[in-house]
Amino acid sequence: MMQSNDNHGLRLFLRYLLLVLIAVMFAFPLVFMVMSSFKPDQQLLLDSGNVRAFLPVGDLSFNNYFEAFERAPIGVFIFNSVLVTVVTVVLSLFLCSTAGFAFTFMEWRGRKLAFTIILATLIVPFETIAIPLLLLASKMPWIGFDGLTWGWLNSYRVQIIPFIADGLTIYLFAQYFKDLPGELIEAARVEGASWWQIYRKIVMPLSGPVLATAAILKFLVMYNQYLWPLMVVQQEEYRPVMVGLQYFFQLNIAWGEVMAYLSLITIPVLAFYLYLQKAFIASLASTGVKG
Repeated sequence: MMQSNDNHGLRLFLRYLLLVLIAVMFAFPLVFMVMSSFKPDQQLLLDSGNVRAFLPVGDLSFNNYFEAFERAPIGVFIFNSVLVTVVTVVLSLFLCSTAGFAFTFMEWRGRKLAFTIILATLIVPFETIAIPLLLLASKMPWIGFDGLTWGWLNSYRVQIIPFIADGLTIYLFAQYFKDLPGELIEAARVEGASWWQIYRKIVMPLSGPVLATAAILKFLVMYNQYLWPLMVVQQEEYRPVMVGLQYFFQLNIAWGEVMAYLSLITIPVLAFYLYLQKAFIASLASTGVKG
């Protein structure tokens, strides 16, 4: 019995050791980025070939951060990316979840054909529709505080609306909803509940895992947008962080400032990921208890 406990403890120790090593390996780029952001360029390049690149040694200061803010309006870029990403994620989760709900639980003519067409869009790369979408966005009407205007270029809406709904997110919700107990839906219908009540009070409270998964995937796609904003946004006040990165590769490249900028724009991604990870674990626990 003692021998069995010792073997189990050894296997558990080795497993956690392996997980720690993997975590450290994936953390190396982040550590290198943050440490390099505090070093002058000459020291950064000298340290990059040895272990000093991952250590807070040498002439450390916040000069790279101050100079990065002088070179580009970083606060504006981060605000734009966070605003566009959060609004797109929220609208996408609502619209795609309702679409997945309709495809899964509701019977209507042409449902299978529509779902097949949506799935077919997954094989179409964005680059193939970028130019037609640009021409369409440049002539689309919009009613705002200034009245009727033509063209969506240089605005937040041109970065948000084209990406609210996508085939992958709809597919994720539809597949997840298929695994939910059908008896719950049938019982609710017998009790006289409307489809909206079933969606809001029964289906969505049980959909924490797929909500977190879809939100993470959508967040990463939107926050890392580069090609589309580069095409449709010329004014600095609407540019996101990835387009703002090109400010640091003009004329003389200061690698310390680049690392400082990358450190700053990575913070929202890490914060969002950690928040959703906690929400994902909590939703799994609550779903298991209810089931």
